[in-house]
Amino acid sequence: MTHFSTDASAWQPSPRYPDPRVVSLDAAFNSLVLAAARVERLSTGHRWCEGPVWWGDARCLLWSDIPNNTICRWDEVTHQVSAWRSPSHFANGATRDRQGRILHCEHGGRRVVRTEPDGQLTVLADHFEGKRLNSPNDLVCKSDGSVWFTDPSFGILGFYEGSVAKPELPTQVYRWHETEGLSMVATDLLQPNGLAFSPDESILYVVESRAQPRRILAYDVSADGRSLSNHRILIDAGPKGTPDGFRVDIHGNLWCGWGMGEDGHDGVHVFNPQGQRIGRIDLPERCANLCFGGVHRNRLFMAASTSVYSLYVNTQGLAGG
Repeated sequence: MTHFSTDASAWQPSPRYPDPRVVSLDAAFNSLVLAAARVERLSTGHRWCEGPVWWGDARCLLWSDIPNNTICRWDEVTHQVSAWRSPSHFANGATRDRQGRILHCEHGGRRVVRTEPDGQLTVLADHFEGKRLNSPNDLVCKSDGSVWFTDPSFGILGFYEGSVAKPELPTQVYRWHETEGLSMVATDLLQPNGLAFSPDESILYVVESRAQPRRILAYDVSADGRSLSNHRILIDAGPKGTPDGFRVDIHGNLWCGWGMGEDGHDGVHVFNPQGQRIGRIDLPERCANLCFGGVHRNRLFMAASTSVYSLYVNTQGLAGG
């Protein structure tokens, strides 16, 4: 397994406040950032970081290093990085449900699993209508206990983030519920990726990561919380836009992992609820996914290619994200 390090010799945080890596593009962004906070690097030496999730009970951050087949753990107290689960079945996206249990999407198992308090794994979904899922990618929990996840084919296209296999299902979005089982809620999508709910759960946002150009879609959630309608484009990412995983804050802003290998395109882009870009966080690497954590859910953790970064912000992430 690759050596994990918290050494920052190859990358230094800003020596001054406010951090010039935090870029305001609209006055609305100014209230969301802290003048006396800067981007910090927590760990490096990974192959492809994804699926960060804050585990407040243990004061730690978990994230997936997919090619290394490992879920990593950063301790908030000691700042030490270790392997939390290895092998991880090429785990990708992660979140916590409303009971505090940790859920993961697995490329290797082609399934969604829940880690119980005793450490045992419960499989929530691995088949739909008798066919195997492709490679569940990201997931989010709704307040009614349902779990919504995307199922692109990235994890079965090669041997780097899983194993080669033939897709048995279209790339779709699913809803799982303990008593209602698994249902398909959105189809005809070119590799759905990150997803998140609006604060009142009336809208589901989904990244369509192989559309040309890539885009973030919005769907209205039905009153009973079981289906979607009114499919529309909220954000056209343009020819250089690469939205991946994202989360929503309590004001409804979308904090999106982004990357294209050019100045201003690697890091995090922030959009208001109307889809207007209002700010960004520049990182030296492409950011695949992120989450809010810390005691007050006001620390943004960013899984960016080979490293994990953080930034305290002046807002809070939604529960269940």
